[in-house]
Amino acid sequence: MARASLLPLVILLVVIAVLAVVGFIVYSIVQDVTNTTREKMEKRNVMFTKDGMTVGVKELKEEDYVDRSQSILVNMWNHSSFPAYKSRLWNMAGKSEDKETVEKRRPYSQ
Repeated sequence: MARASLLPLVILLVVIAVLAVVGFIVYSIVQDVTNTTREKMEKRNVMFTKDGMTVGVKELKEEDYVDRSQSILVNMWNHSSFPAYKSRLWNMAGKSEDKETVEKRRPYSQ
């Protein structure tokens, strides 16, 4: 009689133990995924804080910044034309009256 009343209690304890083990495994997997995702995002300068997500800016040296901006400006100058503008020094339309060809400036060379 005593064993019959203890059997449901033992089954309940076994079920609770199995659920606890499964819960712990799920918790550890979630923590591993969170940590690896956080590490990968931090490599890309994205950090998760208590206030939300923070996006960092990659450091760019001043020389590289100047080279890129100068390259863009040179490309714009080389590919532009001013049809209404008549210069006294040169013809921006591309037709040279002197039959001289002016070589375009290279945007970036090293």
